[in-house]
Amino acid sequence: MAFKGMLKDEDIAAALKHSAAAESFNHKEFFAKVGLVGKSAEDLKKAFYFVDQDKSGFIEEDELKLFLQTFSAGARALTEKETKAFLAAGDVDGDGMIGVDEFVTLVNA
Repeated sequence: MAFKGMLKDEDIAAALKHSAAAESFNHKEFFAKVGLVGKSAEDLKKAFYFVDQDKSGFIEEDELKLFLQTFSAGARALTEKETKAFLAAGDVDGDGMIGVDEFVTLVNA
């Protein structure tokens, strides 16, 4: 698992369970439950690069849709509404993507 040593398996499981139903994903709650809130900027940058599947340096909408699957392959995809809300919350500069600094800010917001 990508987050081994950074996050606890039981925290990941609890966060995924909390977000299992469609339209139940809330990024602030998820970040808190999974244990990312309060991590160092360095750890959050590592987490960013796990989510940035294509290694472009940005998390694009298609990667956000599969955000939960970054934590567990069997997790659901986010709905379009959830994905767009997540992107809107993190995309500070309006370029349609979330950069690493935007991600760190988003987690700690």
